[in-house]
Amino acid sequence: MNPLDKLPEEMSKLLDGFMTHMVAGGSSAGVTAYIFWMAVAIVLLLVLIFAFKARQAKSLVPEGIFVNACEYVIEFVRDDVCRGILGESWKRHFPFLASLFFFILLNGIVGIIPGCRPGTGTIGVTAALAICSFVYFIAVGVRRLGPIGYLKSLAPKGVSGPMAALVWVIELFSTFIRLVTLAVRLFCNMFAGHVVMGTFAVLSSLFFEPILNEFSTIAVAEVGVSVFWLVILIIIYLVEIMVGVIQAYVFTLLSAVYIQLVEDE
Repeated sequence: MNPLDKLPEEMSKLLDGFMTHMVAGGSSAGVTAYIFWMAVAIVLLLVLIFAFKARQAKSLVPEGIFVNACEYVIEFVRDDVCRGILGESWKRHFPFLASLFFFILLNGIVGIIPGCRPGTGTIGVTAALAICSFVYFIAVGVRRLGPIGYLKSLAPKGVSGPMAALVWVIELFSTFIRLVTLAVRLFCNMFAGHVVMGTFAVLSSLFFEPILNEFSTIAVAEVGVSVFWLVILIIIYLVEIMVGVIQAYVFTLLSAVYIQLVEDE
């Protein structure tokens, strides 16, 4: 039997596994697998923060791989995202942006562990993150300019009459579009990446299964094919780790850019 004959059935099971299923509670109120693993990522993040602060307090000079690695990532977010985009106002926004970055990063890392799910693999979580970013930069604009002043700032200076009204409507629409693009971009990249990893894992297992049932020359050849898919899977795992870092960086960077736009008004 050709191992690929089972592929449609296995892919159906795989995709069903990525759908939102309750692990506790009912359909009206409960905890899904994605929310559960998001909670795990939050706990892991808190543990890492406390462990980092405890080890950092032992010495003025960073010691150990863990402390140095944490400080490198923190400095990366501080210098490349906050200082690089926001300039002198970076200190006010660093806690928020760093929280976004590490939350998305830890969810991505948890998600690549076999059997786990990334909290950011469901549109509900990415939409909530996008809303947080959206509300934050709107609040910054309102605090600086006032509600009326912020709304007026959407229309560029020097434009008057009907054209100003048209531009204002377009800018208002583009402001709300940021909310959608932030949520959809993160969700699609995380969801699609894990489906691809799952697909190669299925292919590897399908070609390895025959030799477990019956030893033959054909089965040995299929194991060779299985090893090929396994190597590709490992490569994709490494790529997916990079994708998780990139997605955390892009989401945080775009949030910083939106904050800077209202800071410059």
